[in-house]
Amino acid sequence: MIGCGGLWRVLMKSSGTTELNSFYPIRPECQADVPTTRFKPRSGKTLSARRWQASFDAAGRLDIAKVLRRIQRGGVHPSIKGEVWEFLLGCYDPNSTLEERNELMQRRRGQYDMWKAECQKMVSVIGSGKFVTTPLIGDDGEPTDPSVVGAKPSDNKVLQWMQLLHQIGLDVVRTDRALVFYESESNQAKLWDVLSIYAWLDNDIGYVQGMNDICSPLVMLIENEADCFWCFDRAMRRMRENFRCTASSMGVQSQLGTLSQIMKTVDPKLHHHLQDLDGGEYLFAFRMLMVLFRREFSFADTLYLWELMWGMEYNPNIFAKYEDPDRAKTNAPTTAVNDKVLKQYGKFERKNLKTGHKDENCALAVFLVASVLETKNKRILTEAKGVDDVVKILGDITSSLDAKKACTEALKIQKKYIERTKKA
Repeated sequence: MIGCGGLWRVLMKSSGTTELNSFYPIRPECQADVPTTRFKPRSGKTLSARRWQASFDAAGRLDIAKVLRRIQRGGVHPSIKGEVWEFLLGCYDPNSTLEERNELMQRRRGQYDMWKAECQKMVSVIGSGKFVTTPLIGDDGEPTDPSVVGAKPSDNKVLQWMQLLHQIGLDVVRTDRALVFYESESNQAKLWDVLSIYAWLDNDIGYVQGMNDICSPLVMLIENEADCFWCFDRAMRRMRENFRCTASSMGVQSQLGTLSQIMKTVDPKLHHHLQDLDGGEYLFAFRMLMVLFRREFSFADTLYLWELMWGMEYNPNIFAKYEDPDRAKTNAPTTAVNDKVLKQYGKFERKNLKTGHKDENCALAVFLVASVLETKNKRILTEAKGVDDVVKILGDITSSLDAKKACTEALKIQKKYIERTKKA
């Protein structure tokens, strides 16, 4: 498996220090504006490179139960995040051998190269190490940029895609610009390429602002662009409904509706107070759910939070769900699974399985927002006189949230919600 070891060596060579910021160096002029990082790799708790390698048997099969326990205790060491995330997000089956994964990896890289070549035939700047921030197509539907080649802008799919590319470029320029990594135009171009090719393939949603925030860490952690694309594809399969836009709504609103139900059930007093403030639709939590707390945590803490979440939500059927949906349905577990099988599930998913609770909108992220609201319960009840006050109070959590504590509290709220829902 090719992971982020190469990136790790480069970063360590450039920094000459083992401080956490050496993994994700911050530009000196941006130091004062970046939230404080709380996460630190801890010996005996964090999944280390040594323990990661020891979790594979001779054929390369992964003991996912052992890995999940370690992740849920202390996250993943930065040197192996990329390759661990590929398993957490369902790129690879833990029960596959190293040989099987390498074959799959080569096949996926070949597929990505074909898609990229297809896009290059229409827009030559793709894959060039450059990217665009100005429109490629004018209001008259005609190309305005010489990089548009061999395409038929009259084709609606091509036209819509080309109209997205400069917006992707503008978002790329704004993405994680405090990080040294994105001082490099080639690294920005890698992010633009992955997002552009994804937008070409996703006929339904294409590209929506915020996807850049989800993709950016993957670009940093996974050296090979094709591998990065496939990991992003898997991340989007979990989150893409959040980005679905219609004339009247955004997909994330379904999760906001679920958040409303959760708060009404576990903390009716706070819920009714928010309703009185015209905040009962919980739109103030829109951004937290849309980009998974990217604005509430430092870059390093965001990565820690994500891997905790994905570890807690892990379902061993996730690979089959994406690669072979029919087999995934056949292997779908019942509440009668034994303890050994249950250990292959993350804590959050295990609770759902044991109780038979099923609701796609009840993702761990929704319970995380509920846990944040609970930590600010007293201040919201006593100080908030309007929705703007709620936004301000929640804004104070930046750099003060503890990812592990937030996840632990989210699990408690999940338990309380399921118990009270069953009684109702």
